Amino acid sequence: MTDRRPLVLHVMHRFDTGGLENGIVNLINHMPPYAYRHAVLALTEVTEFCQRIQRGDVEFISLHKPPGHGVWQFPKLFKLFRQLRPTIVHSRNLAALEAQAPAWAAGVPVRIHGEHGRDVGDLDGSNVTYQRVRRFYKPFVHQYTALSRDLADYLVDKVHVSPDAITQACNGVDTERFHPSPGGVQLIAGCPFDPAQHCLVGTVGRMQTVKDQLTLAHAFVQALTLAPELRQRMRLIMVGEGPLRAQVQDVLDTAGLGALAWLPGERNDVPDIMRGLHVFALPSLAEGISNTILEAMASGLVVVATAVGGNADLVLQGQTGYLVASSDPQAMALRLVALALNPQRVHSMGQAGRQRAQTTFSLQAMVSTYQSVYDQQLRRLRPVPFAQQQHP
Repeated sequence: MTDRRPLVLHVMHRFDTGGLENGIVNLINHMPPYAYRHAVLALTEVTEFCQRIQRGDVEFISLHKPPGHGVWQFPKLFKLFRQLRPTIVHSRNLAALEAQAPAWAAGVPVRIHGEHGRDVGDLDGSNVTYQRVRRFYKPFVHQYTALSRDLADYLVDKVHVSPDAITQACNGVDTERFHPSPGGVQLIAGCPFDPAQHCLVGTVGRMQTVKDQLTLAHAFVQALTLAPELRQRMRLIMVGEGPLRAQVQDVLDTAGLGALAWLPGERNDVPDIMRGLHVFALPSLAEGISNTILEAMASGLVVVATAVGGNADLVLQGQTGYLVASSDPQAMALRLVALALNPQRVHSMGQAGRQRAQTTFSLQAMVSTYQSVYDQQLRRLRPVPFAQQQHP
């Protein structure tokens, strides 16, 4: 029997470890299976990250697109859309926006585009070329989703999208998977530091320019300069792999603090990592809605993050954490020192963050928002008969 569930085709540049991709995993895993079918299309490649999707009815497609604009991929995309016949094509971020044109040409009835954050080439949204590209593809898009107020405002002010065509859809966090350790901060497998003796400041994320872990490394160095007594207690944990890892290690080694930091590379036990920290730090230059901040909050951690993108939508200043200026190691260092010297504040603010994650950023709230967008677009395709309008 033909499967009558509408097919949602999620399109992105690459399906690999990352916040955007993690959001898609959570969406597919938690949306009721009877509502929609799903497929994932990566313009470049799908990695083993796809194994996190728990449903067995999801198809994964890699196009292996070379670098540069994908106009030469349009015939391939057109053919693929005609073959799959998705009801909804949902592209994510600028790198996948170009898929909207062949989706329109192939007659895909619902075309949605999501803005999840900015890259290092457009940290403040001022890149005129990127604005023009988005405006060029705007006629092909029916509805937009924006992870943060900042991104929604960008679409209105710079891309000239009608506010009615934008839905703010924050990420959700699995508060059952990410939760505080019942017995207090736990040991992290392989970590040389003891949470019973040390104040562990940590971060998790790909070590690349836009995440700016170098600022956190410099902040750690400055924190121990400001409060030398913390050399006995404060330790730094930076989980992730990428081009900045060697530079971060060099900063720490040059300051003579290499032994006070642990950089284990990429790990697949992030919930356990979170349960082994006291303070979570995020020094990014740009963010949409940070999954790692949400995971840290759900894990009961106080958060020190940069005041960029959607971070202000998540962190309540002075209640669940602190926001500091980006690229300002001293500002971050001052907050880290204050927290390290006040364990009670660390605990109480972490508890407040956990409660906020449970009440405001649940996975169910995220899934309901996206499903509502999909449902509304389907109703647009199937208008209510006039007789039903007159006689509800």
